[in-house]
Amino acid sequence: MPRRFGEIAFTPEVQAAQTERGSRETYERYIAKGPANDAVTPQLAEFIAKMDGFYFGTVGSNGYPYIQFRGGPPGFLKVLDEKTLGFADFSGNVQYITVGNLSGNDKAFLFLMDYRHRKRIKVWGRAEYVEGDAALIEQLKMPGYPAEIERAILFHVEAFSENCPQHIPIRYSEAEVESIVAPLQARIAELEQQLQKD
Repeated sequence: MPRRFGEIAFTPEVQAAQTERGSRETYERYIAKGPANDAVTPQLAEFIAKMDGFYFGTVGSNGYPYIQFRGGPPGFLKVLDEKTLGFADFSGNVQYITVGNLSGNDKAFLFLMDYRHRKRIKVWGRAEYVEGDAALIEQLKMPGYPAEIERAILFHVEAFSENCPQHIPIRYSEAEVESIVAPLQARIAELEQQLQKD
């Protein structure tokens, strides 16, 4: 059955807070009229393909959330089908908090942020880690990226929501800055050569 993000995010306590503060009616209309957003759309797939990092949330057995940044080359978070995302779990600090959390509670969350274009997408779902599956690891591997892969993580999409850009600062990656500056540096070099000839 299709799900809307409000069915997951708007718990009874959230609904009570919305009612108390006057926004519940607005969100009831929004959820009733909005799309289900429980499967990867072509637009979401295109957005994901450009990601070079995201925040991955899990929940510990003590009820505390754990958020971890996951980074890699653009496209390392892959759309495997309309309900499944996957990524290679690269070697890190060997704390294994995410793996431990997923062993007891598969509820998970992805926070995808594009600072340059001031766009963010939240994805609710369930996640699992898969070890010893060479074919899956090969599918998730990024050619030319040297990081050691310990396992695969699969994320099963239940709902997603795109947020407004309010309060998102514009930031650029090193590669983006280099591409912006390169033509300027080339022009400076050209002008310096002209000055030397004169």
